[in-house]
Amino acid sequence: MAETAASPTSAKTNAEKNLAARVSPARQLAEEFAAGSLAGTVEISEVPFLTMVGLRALAGSAAAERLAGVTGGLPAGSGAVAGSGDVSVLWLGPAEFLVVAPTEAHESLGGDLIPALRDALGGDAGQVVDLSANRTTFELTGPRARAVLEKGCSLDLHPRVFKAGTAFSTEIANIPAILWKTGDESFRIFPRASFAEFLGRWLLDAMREYASPEVP
Repeated sequence: MAETAASPTSAKTNAEKNLAARVSPARQLAEEFAAGSLAGTVEISEVPFLTMVGLRALAGSAAAERLAGVTGGLPAGSGAVAGSGDVSVLWLGPAEFLVVAPTEAHESLGGDLIPALRDALGGDAGQVVDLSANRTTFELTGPRARAVLEKGCSLDLHPRVFKAGTAFSTEIANIPAILWKTGDESFRIFPRASFAEFLGRWLLDAMREYASPEVP
């Protein structure tokens, strides 16, 4: 019997099923995050299921140029973030990068970003690896966000040093993570999924003092 092509309706249904089957690494902390967030002071949330792709390509190579054409650019040095639109590329090393894109960019949901990156690399030396299930994302925002992170982060987080739009690999509460300063008072934290609950609870504990009316 001849196979029939999947209709747009069935493709959409499959994508919805794939998304519904995903389980967030910090799902058990959602209520605690909501209860522990302090509007106007410091707030925390999980941004689950972002599409993340690990890239390796030698800077200046033809493969790197083709990959940059897909992402909107590759960062040129430590801490730099490049990209275009809703696709960002974080520098992890001289030939190593992390692409961060919206959930719907994932190929299991019909997105074409990962296949496009694989095609761009072609047979050249390098890697394109789907890391979407490897990490989750915490978003920490508010005027006290930096103070919370300074309790356990090994980076110098002063705005003169750690500027908005930069990202570094670091440790927070002795947990390896990538820290991306997305705005003057906003950070995205990328811990590995296996450390998500520990780090999430540590951040909640570090935020707790700001719930006191005695803290200005």
